Amino acid sequence: QLQLVESGGGSVQPGGSLRLSCHLSASSKAFPPIGWFRQAPGKEAEAVACVSTGGVRPNYADSAKGRFNISGDIAERSVFLQMDSLKPEDTASYYCAVLLGSCGGTYWPSSVRGQGTQVTVSS
Repeated sequence: QLQLVESGGGSVQPGGSLRLSCHLSASSKAFPPIGWFRQAPGKEAEAVACVSTGGVRPNYADSAKGRFNISGDIAERSVFLQMDSLKPEDTASYYCAVLLGSCGGTYWPSSVRGQGTQVTVSS
């Protein structure tokens, strides 16, 4: 079964940047549609961005447009989330997950996910 491992979280000041990585386990050759999600304490999980099979055709939630950039690298079997101009409201645990459907529209049901990486934006 495909396994996902996130890295790259940390603490930054408002306006700062972070680059998150989601590595797909080598036991499978598959590179399915992958999404980045986040969940803040006491709140529901929120979709952030996704890429289609092979790490192409990115799609973004409104909260991420203009500030975040998602990309996939087949050779590295990874999906990256570059986050710029970070705001305190971006503070959350970010995780990547395999999408059950396509990376289209605004609703991305997911299945297998990683354990997450914490992002804290504070002055």
